[in-house]
Amino acid sequence: MTGTVIVTLGRLPKGLDICRSFAAMGWRVVVAEPHARHLCGASTSVSRSVRMPAPAEGKRAYLRLLAEAVRKHGADLVVPVSEEAMHVAFLPTWLPKTPVLAMAPEVMLALHHKGRFIEVARDAGVAVPDTFMLGSDQAAAMARECRVVVKPAHSAAGRGVRVVAPGKLLPAPDGETVVQRFLPGAEYSSCTLARDGRVIGTTIYRGVQFAGSVACAFERVDHEQAEAWIARVVETLRWTGFISFDLREDADGRIHGIECNPRTTSGLHFFETADIAPAILGDRDTLRHRQARRLQQFWSCLTETQLSAFRLERAALGHLKNLLRTRDVTWAARDPLPLLTMPYTAWPIMRDAARKRVPFGEVATLDVGWFEGEVRDAPTATAEAPGTAASRTSAAT
Repeated sequence: MTGTVIVTLGRLPKGLDICRSFAAMGWRVVVAEPHARHLCGASTSVSRSVRMPAPAEGKRAYLRLLAEAVRKHGADLVVPVSEEAMHVAFLPTWLPKTPVLAMAPEVMLALHHKGRFIEVARDAGVAVPDTFMLGSDQAAAMARECRVVVKPAHSAAGRGVRVVAPGKLLPAPDGETVVQRFLPGAEYSSCTLARDGRVIGTTIYRGVQFAGSVACAFERVDHEQAEAWIARVVETLRWTGFISFDLREDADGRIHGIECNPRTTSGLHFFETADIAPAILGDRDTLRHRQARRLQQFWSCLTETQLSAFRLERAALGHLKNLLRTRDVTWAARDPLPLLTMPYTAWPIMRDAARKRVPFGEVATLDVGWFEGEVRDAPTATAEAPGTAASRTSAAT
């Protein structure tokens, strides 16, 4: 089976993995991206790039032009990559016959919301930390007794997250914000591809080097308890597509889910690239892991290594060793330009990060993320039962 796939973001390395995988199967790959130049555009796996308006500038315009791109290029499948997945989930209301690798919007949004996700996870019977809305009596009482994490309900990449010591005053309510019990154990991230509630492949990983709050070097780990936690949620939701979680251990080593990203994360890089498209299409029942247990985003790690050296930090030597010994997530000998040209293709993001004085990862998806007020003027979601996909790939139906 071959056809045309539209990948809805081209600036991030995980999108490149998806593009390369579909191209290797003989599919024509079109990338829909708000930036004029982007990482995937430098790849031989991409046939064409389509300039899109950013969802933050108007979601209706974004969906309308995405629908036009699907019609114009005869797309057989649409695959979202990152934060734009929340918007792409509404595409079946415009094009009900076009398969989209996303669940129904109401399901996606429930998991994306850091308070509602806790309720969904509890209903699935898995462990989660106490979480309450900022301004509630429960949140105030918990903050008096223990360390808590305060974070916007729709934040991503660590934006706006604060840790508050026991007894300290909580910030004043400002929009939808949650207060969550802080867990003292190790933290992990994940990336899972599932079909009809069955896990096709899961990666559990942790950051080993960070740019701000976002990891730029990662290590894959084995964690059976975390994998079982994920499998339970996936089965309960009858999930199809990508889904990712941030998980943390309590003082006794018991795993809890603290956040959900109903999309891919950097954990995608640990899967064999050749397996990704076949697994999406239903031609593979398992996703193999790469042999490499450590991967990095070279340019981000280079920047952080230079900064730590200039600041005479003790971590500088370790960063340098990681930089020299760790494989880059985008490197492919047959397709070298994405890595080599990244300083040029990623310049708009680098410029905005410098202007705002925040790390690259925290601004990379600002224009495509979900924002307050979206539901009020978004297209009405098609009426489907919770846990059903808004539109599945034909091979996964």
